Amino acid sequence: MSPATPGLGTTLQERIDALHAWPAGEALPEAAEEVVGELLGRLEAGSLRSAVLEDDGSWAAVPWVKRGILVAFRSGRVTPVAAPGGSVVDARAPSAFLDKHNLPVRRFTAGEGVRVVPGGSAVRRGAYLGPGVVCMPPMYVNVGAWVGAGSMIDSHALVGSCAQVGERVHLSAAAQIGGVLEPVGAAPVVIEDDVLVGGNAGVYEGTVVRRGAVLAAGVILTRGTPVFDLVREKVYRAGPSRPLEIPEDAVVVPGGRAVTGEWGRAQGLSLFAPVIVKYRDAGTDLATTLEDWLR
Repeated sequence: MSPATPGLGTTLQERIDALHAWPAGEALPEAAEEVVGELLGRLEAGSLRSAVLEDDGSWAAVPWVKRGILVAFRSGRVTPVAAPGGSVVDARAPSAFLDKHNLPVRRFTAGEGVRVVPGGSAVRRGAYLGPGVVCMPPMYVNVGAWVGAGSMIDSHALVGSCAQVGERVHLSAAAQIGGVLEPVGAAPVVIEDDVLVGGNAGVYEGTVVRRGAVLAAGVILTRGTPVFDLVREKVYRAGPSRPLEIPEDAVVVPGGRAVTGEWGRAQGLSLFAPVIVKYRDAGTDLATTLEDWLR
């Protein structure tokens, strides 16, 4: 259990909630630095997550953790930082990079088993990367994100704040996994284990991609995107209180659907529509083993 901080409470959650509720016009107490440091350290160690898998199989945000990240931004001072490692530099000298002093770029030791290839990549403090994760330059992982063991983040890929990426996932070049901090109750994007996200694909607004799914290059998934399943003859949509979900082992490709209005039909217009064309089998698995060669 965390030591008590006078006036803030005993547990880390109590202290974060007290700091988050601190009057907007007043400076945060000095204890905020220690509280933020403990939160970010636990996120990096993987003992704490910004989203969790519930017993019913749904994913939910952990609001107090997200409030803690917001406290980190509020309490941080903007200082010059050097690109490699995010170390603080002379505050009097011009700098190409300026960021919050308490959210620098992470450094890794060889014992952590993470491989970050030189060339402009950055993992922000407060993000977890499991053993065997490979980061190809340039890529970026933001605060609060979780990337499971054995996953690959390819060049120009982004893992947004609080996004959850499972084990043995391949995020191909320029894939975008959206993040969310506010509202604190909003669930993040979730990419479950053994998913392949193709190049230039984008997953946003709390979408959940279930284990084993394959998103072909160029697939874009948002809360407002309907996904058409040719195999099961269904349409998947987000609801008022549920995210868009891609089923396990689904293979999703970019598609189109005709515009229904008379004028649109006359112009031959169509709208983007992701389509599930099959479900993953042994043949699909063989097609995705290129990931193993890249390790």
